[in-house]
Amino acid sequence: MNNNAHTAPVTLNPTGLATPGGHYSHVAIGNGMVFISGQLPIDASGHKLTEASFEMQALQVLANVEAALAGAGSDIGKLLQVRVYLTDVAHWPAFNDIYARWAGSARPARAVVPVPALHFGLQVEVEATALL
Repeated sequence: MNNNAHTAPVTLNPTGLATPGGHYSHVAIGNGMVFISGQLPIDASGHKLTEASFEMQALQVLANVEAALAGAGSDIGKLLQVRVYLTDVAHWPAFNDIYARWAGSARPARAVVPVPALHFGLQVEVEATALL
């Protein structure tokens, strides 16, 4: 067995993201894969966009995902999978439009999961997996 086949995971909390509010890292990297923890609409200073419009919350979440990717040395074009949690499936068309502009030509696998609630009363959360 090749001992170099598996390396210890590396965890990061890239600049541009608020300090994690729990026992986790924004990014975990292992074996050429980047795993991005669920990103909520919280800006780099830690301000929660609870009162912001859904569209502003979606833009912040995607900016957070992009900052996490960049901090890991990856980018949108290397996304493999994206999971979106929405507190109201009626927001799906607006999110899909914002997401399509953000993702551009990238078309990673994606799931949209309606949920009854998210932390802090926020409306959208996104987690992702990418290549380094």
